[in-house]
Amino acid sequence: QVQLVESGGGLVQAGGSLRLSCAASGIGFSAYTMAWHRQGLGKQRDLVATITSSGNTNYADSVKGRFTISRDNAKNTVYLQMDSLKPEDTGVFYCSARKLTFSPFWGRGTQVTVSS
Repeated sequence: QVQLVESGGGLVQAGGSLRLSCAASGIGFSAYTMAWHRQGLGKQRDLVATITSSGNTNYADSVKGRFTISRDNAKNTVYLQMDSLKPEDTGVFYCSARKLTFSPFWGRGTQVTVSS
């Protein structure tokens, strides 16, 4: 059974930092492209950052220079370091795991709230 479990969300003031974690089980983690997505209230779910199995990263323009995605294959975990947080970063952050053209697996999300 595949499980992706996000953690690390919370309430933070603008300018602050949070580090999200996503622990995966039931998949060959190192072979998967991992990603973080954000969904604001009443908004669509947007891609924030990705990291491939080889460690290549990509970011949405809105978070470049502020967020850093990383992975630890020994721990089957992907991280999202979020610095200089803004109120518009508020939302539920979801982790996904994707391999080739197969449908991705999703976690249940963790809430991030940034107060002004």
